[in-house]
Amino acid sequence: MSGELRTLPGPAIVEPDTRALGAVPRRRPATAPLAEDSQLAVDIRALVERGELDEARERFSALVALHQRRALRIAYQYLRDSAEADEAVQDAFVKVFSHSADYREAWPFEVWFTRILINGCLDRRKARARRDRWLVAGEISSADEARGATGADANPEHRLLARERRARLASAINRLDGRQRTVFMLCHYGDCTPREVSVMTGLNESTVRVHLFRAARKLRGLLGGRP
Repeated sequence: MSGELRTLPGPAIVEPDTRALGAVPRRRPATAPLAEDSQLAVDIRALVERGELDEARERFSALVALHQRRALRIAYQYLRDSAEADEAVQDAFVKVFSHSADYREAWPFEVWFTRILINGCLDRRKARARRDRWLVAGEISSADEARGATGADANPEHRLLARERRARLASAINRLDGRQRTVFMLCHYGDCTPREVSVMTGLNESTVRVHLFRAARKLRGLLGGRP
């Protein structure tokens, strides 16, 4: 793994070519009950502090189960390569476990983990850019095609059309500005609500909704629909 761990509190998530998304994310109210994943993170932290690492790893598997599918969707949208997305997610989980002592329950675990994951994806994108000046936007890995070649998608023409649609959408998303792109991806690929995105980015919920609306309108225009 490369780069230092960037945890809360800290600057909001940024894309490589944009300004910071906004203020430090808001804390959970002190009286609010902990979500299941946040409570697990607190329990794991306590186990690690007591040196009970085997039990901590066993409990950590529950955190992985809660977040892995969503994390893979987010990572794939940033990296456009299934193998690299999987590596990014595994790296994020390793960082979370290795730095479990840094977690503070004032922050939802989902926010803490998602920021670590996205920062790792951005590091990978920058490293890839230095290495080969970016891969073609929307490139689909051979592993994706092998998994998708079932049923109607087994038809080569259908696969080609689907790949072209994904490539056009990926290219259009990459043309959004940094805040719009991050809000759109967290809402549509991370299954986050505007309120959850607000917590993650530090933006007001109304501002998140504005960015989401503008992103959708711009994408319609870029994809040939009515803006």
